[in-house]
Amino acid sequence: MPAIDRRTLLASAAATAALTATGALAQPDVIKADPDLSGKSILITGCSSGFGRLGAEHYARLGARVFATMRNLPRPEADELATLAQAEGLDIHIIEIDVLSDKQVEAGVLRAESINGGPIDVLINNAGIGITSPVEVQDMEATKLIFDTNVFGCHRMARAILPGMRKKGGGQIFQISSQLGRVIVPYSGHYSATKFALEAMSEQLAYEMVPHNIDVTIIEPGGYPTKVWVNRNIYTKALRERASDLHTSGYPQQVARMGMEDGSGRSADPMDVPRAIARTIAMIPGTRPLRLPVSGGRIPQVRINEVTAATQVGWLGESGVGPLIKGVHQR
Repeated sequence: MPAIDRRTLLASAAATAALTATGALAQPDVIKADPDLSGKSILITGCSSGFGRLGAEHYARLGARVFATMRNLPRPEADELATLAQAEGLDIHIIEIDVLSDKQVEAGVLRAESINGGPIDVLINNAGIGITSPVEVQDMEATKLIFDTNVFGCHRMARAILPGMRKKGGGQIFQISSQLGRVIVPYSGHYSATKFALEAMSEQLAYEMVPHNIDVTIIEPGGYPTKVWVNRNIYTKALRERASDLHTSGYPQQVARMGMEDGSGRSADPMDVPRAIARTIAMIPGTRPLRLPVSGGRIPQVRINEVTAATQVGWLGESGVGPLIKGVHQR
């Protein structure tokens, strides 16, 4: 087994200079040009639209073998992606995975590993949902669904893929969080609660993976004009229709807007996220950031990331788990 603080030893001066005290990139462009991902195998959840679909195409065009997963197959989005892959000669394999299903997660990862001829190099936990409203209006059906998707789904995927990565002796996991995984906007339902949980789970996982040469990076996107707004409206309208006046009566203005979000005013390029992920994949193992904000505008969570990283190192840096903590934050 390699030395437990291998990350510090591997970190080059150039890479270190590009990192903040949190390990988050000052800019998501440490590598300026799109990298060559030939030989990499990448499994992505939630590829029917948004960052998942864009990423599947992008990584494949850079030479990677991509396992694009989505639920409810067959569906038009899968057919469109398959047609595109055939036309461009891209190495894309479409697999059905609903991250809510233990059985589908386990079967989907096994199928990907079988096609790949061995463990997967990179997991991108992209599948996620939003259901907005005042917290009081969020019933248990909505609460269970969003936690099951945004938190437990990522955990299912990590548990399914980590044994292979550990056996191989390395790998990468990307968790698609949000700025709202570190800051909070009122009336956003449990979205921040799930992303806060994902951030904590992912940071702990990053520490525990240091001895196994597996990097964990939490992507923190700002608001982008993707289909997430369409899906959010579907879930939020359903919640509004079944909600009781007992809970909605205290929030008439907010309840009137439930299911009416359209993502307007967001003009940033959603390709920012796949490009940042591709460039991070190409970094030297052990130097990749723990947190990577990606935004077309403000990045309000940077100071929070800095403070929490310094707190972790100050609290546990000289303890028995200090090499794990420093192995993630001092690169």
